[in-house]
Amino acid sequence: MSHPRAEIEATVARYVDLRERIDAGDKTWTDLLEFFTDDVVYIDPAWGRIEGLEAVRRFMVDSMAGLDDWTFPVEFTAIDGDNVVVKWTQVIPRADGSASTQSGYSRLVYAGGGKFRYEEDLLNMVHVLDDMRSSGWRPTGPINMPPEQPNRDVSIPS
Repeated sequence: MSHPRAEIEATVARYVDLRERIDAGDKTWTDLLEFFTDDVVYIDPAWGRIEGLEAVRRFMVDSMAGLDDWTFPVEFTAIDGDNVVVKWTQVIPRADGSASTQSGYSRLVYAGGGKFRYEEDLLNMVHVLDDMRSSGWRPTGPINMPPEQPNRDVSIPS
């Protein structure tokens, strides 16, 4: 049974607002943890499956290191029952002042109480890596590489 749509809409609005504040530099990626349950499952296209709030915290710190000048503006959201889709763009600044962009999507599953229990991010990593090479972009600091053998299980816990 789905949660009340108005409750989900209000949570999504707060989530999008916080993402905008992260892009503006007023907040950090770990501030998003307020939107996840303790047993959250988070799927990243490069880092794979991450389980549990503290593991997601480490992932956010590690995966976003050196990417401080990247932004991820939200284009739209859609809600179907407890499922939420967030359409966003990954923006990588180029050395010439322009930007390289990639299309991305997140599927979130609402758990109630203003929290999500699952997030799966999708984007074409081949395009991202090509943009990183061709753009002249340089990290803002040390960067971390994803695991060589990430867990590719995208199942949603029941």
